[in-house]
Amino acid sequence: MKKIIAVLLLSIGFSATAQTKSDLQKHYEAFYNEMRLQGDVNGVINALTHLNVISPSKERKDTLAFVYANNNQHMQALNTIGIEKEASDSDMAVQVKAISLKALNQPKRALEQFEELFKRTPNPYLAYELADLKIQTGDLASAAINIDYGIANAKDDMKYAFYERQQPYEVPLKAAFLHLKALTIFDNNKDNIDAAIAKIDEALALDPNFNLASLSKQALESRRNSPAEEDKKE
Repeated sequence: MKKIIAVLLLSIGFSATAQTKSDLQKHYEAFYNEMRLQGDVNGVINALTHLNVISPSKERKDTLAFVYANNNQHMQALNTIGIEKEASDSDMAVQVKAISLKALNQPKRALEQFEELFKRTPNPYLAYELADLKIQTGDLASAAINIDYGIANAKDDMKYAFYERQQPYEVPLKAAFLHLKALTIFDNNKDNIDAAIAKIDEALALDPNFNLASLSKQALESRRNSPAEEDKKE
């Protein structure tokens, strides 16, 4: 009789635990939906974290990491899903790893992830990120391939955002590629300033308000007209 009572109590305990877990999951699912409606990012993060504890899910972890990354919490995003290149990663996970590693100034690791994204879905925007990172890491030959792809495939309505000014701004994506092309021309041959400036002029013809291109042109003109350069010519 005592054994039967013990089994019954144990059964009731498991049932109560299961019921509590189910109720908690429903609560946080409702809470998550409400936080999304209210646009409360911290609430969304809170809800997803609880849901991942109650009922772990790779898809939910990817979503949580995406929310972190979108909120510029890149370290938290990577702590959630890791930094390694995994063939089984969803497109969302690869995207989060790419943008977060780039934001944390890890260009070589970011390149791995952007390469994976480009392999899955080639497009000019990813080509730009690849070219930019390859210039940073000194892989100019490979960057040139991405730049040529971007110039050939960028549509007139495609824009790219820049943030070096206090107020962010957008320029045609093709202009952004032409600016990168100018940088590779100069980096390949420091004496080829005129050709680099000519390429920047092409970018500015597409958008005269392209501030970063204007700054690059000024720097190149200053280098060309500097006494050191004049002495070198003589």
